[in-house]
Amino acid sequence: MKNTNEMSAPTEIELKLALAPAQLDALLRHPVLANAPQEKQILTNTYFDTPKGHLAAAKVAVRLRRIDGRVLQTVKTAGHGGGGLSSRQEWEWQVPEHTLDAIALASLPPFQSGLADAIALLRPTLSTDFIRRSWQLQWEGSHIELVFDDGEIVCGEARAPICEVELELKAGDSQALWSLAGALAGSVPLRPSDSSKAARGNALGNQQWPLPDAQHPAEWLHRATVALDAYHDSHLTEHLTAAQQALATLAKHPELDDASQAAAALLPKALDNAGMPTTAYGVAALTLAHRLAHETALR
Repeated sequence: MKNTNEMSAPTEIELKLALAPAQLDALLRHPVLANAPQEKQILTNTYFDTPKGHLAAAKVAVRLRRIDGRVLQTVKTAGHGGGGLSSRQEWEWQVPEHTLDAIALASLPPFQSGLADAIALLRPTLSTDFIRRSWQLQWEGSHIELVFDDGEIVCGEARAPICEVELELKAGDSQALWSLAGALAGSVPLRPSDSSKAARGNALGNQQWPLPDAQHPAEWLHRATVALDAYHDSHLTEHLTAAQQALATLAKHPELDDASQAAAALLPKALDNAGMPTTAYGVAALTLAHRLAHETALR
């Protein structure tokens, strides 16, 4: 990560996948990971916002993380993408103690305009504590860090489990992320996830899970993905219904070509009544998301 003296933020490109806790053994047995060196760490994280939620509204996250005896301060901007893939700006640097470095925050672009006054009002709002297993993989000529996070989000009295895989591109071509995700999804029931831990925690705290509007196919897939994230955190059937409706709309969307329509048609059938994916769902969702991301980039 670049430090705060470098005003151009590095861009984090990652693909996030959710899975059921019961599928962890299947993931660890996958040939991609079975013989690869693994690192295991305990991460405790505190997120900050103003009492009125100015950072959440701006889709900016500020976090202090304890890891291996160090404290890291991180700022992330809103992610762009969908179908599990996102790119965002991120700054991260070490601080001497578990206290926000307000001076460094003020030097970053997100806090040099409308959020400048928010710095003095920041307070802890939620925590995410988890065990992280990580692997450094060489895949199709690219360096990808695969991490599996297992833990819990806590915001006030509300809690939600963390059970997710993140594939982060360290060097190489982002197409390798899609390829690796597809290889995993072929034997482990995974589903793309578009909600960050911070966004999930904020929704839990407010007990509100807003869904994005949709018009084009990529937007309908994103809406379905966010609705599934919301359902698994809220357990409200209205969000599962919204996901199913979004998938049904997507499957019949006139903008899809034949190959995309074939993948989209599989999705409503490959999600069970509890909102859990089959391997067919993960493969089809990733295939479709990849195609739609490419089409969107060409517009």
